[in-house]
Amino acid sequence: MSASTRAADLFGSPAPVLSVSPVVLPTPGRAVDLHLRVSVPATGSDGADLPVILLSHGQGFSNHLSSLNGYAPLADFWAAHGFAVIQPTHLSSRSLRLAPDTPGAPMFWRSRAEDMRHVLDHLDAIEAAVPRLPGRLDRARVAVAGHSMGGHTASLLLGARLTDPDDGTEVDLTEPRITAGVLLGAPGRGGDALTGSMAESLPFLTTTDFSKMTAPALVVAGDRDDSTHLTVNGPSWHADPYTLAPGPKSLLTLFGGEHGLGGVSGYDVAETTDESPARVTAVQQLTWAYLRTRLHPGDTAWQTALEALAAEPDPQGRVESK
Repeated sequence: MSASTRAADLFGSPAPVLSVSPVVLPTPGRAVDLHLRVSVPATGSDGADLPVILLSHGQGFSNHLSSLNGYAPLADFWAAHGFAVIQPTHLSSRSLRLAPDTPGAPMFWRSRAEDMRHVLDHLDAIEAAVPRLPGRLDRARVAVAGHSMGGHTASLLLGARLTDPDDGTEVDLTEPRITAGVLLGAPGRGGDALTGSMAESLPFLTTTDFSKMTAPALVVAGDRDDSTHLTVNGPSWHADPYTLAPGPKSLLTLFGGEHGLGGVSGYDVAETTDESPARVTAVQQLTWAYLRTRLHPGDTAWQTALEALAAEPDPQGRVESK
């Protein structure tokens, strides 16, 4: 979807964005307190009109993209168009420089999901810490989004399961307050889909099960995102959360998209291998429209965005649903 007349009518003029960080939530038992960035439209009504998007960062090579300081292309767009975006710095972030023997290291898969639950438990404190925000959060409309390892976090909150490699128990971290999600370049199934080195170093990935991930979600995958360090299945692996989960689900396949999906983790960052402003625009607009409709039943934003995408002479991708 591009900046066509139809898109302009759908999105309207972006609002100025107010972004505050760090908002610090005391978190007993965690290696460090939970630090957040909160981005919201600076203008708007005084009512509880802002749906919440919890945005989980990935695990790239940069020190600060994988923290509350990353993913500005998504956070800025979503906030400018009517969402409150809350971004935690997970314990896996390189910016924290935690010791490798910290419990849960290196990926802190369980802690990541618990961070999001902690955020939802403390929305009153978050509102109070951000100017112009008190009374504006719509607690009945909450979504989660995540890129790469953040997509794994989002999938667990939406109902995916795994077996804890430490004790062999099935882990259910489903968060019922989250009613929709967006998975961007998320990991797929485990088993023989993983490379041997990944199965050995990240055993929690070997048992991922999407069969109980029943919450609505948009899965975004690049058709050139082969992630050879993780999987032997090629780009289709990132579509597994769509293919292997029950509906309602939608899959956005980005033509030419690699793991950076055009550059969603930050503006002009070196680790993006497929930099494309047009691709990022498509991700921004289609994810916004999907969440707008999911969190406001009856809203036509998603259908309008799909029609605009289909009308493009050279579309950035295709969408299928079930």
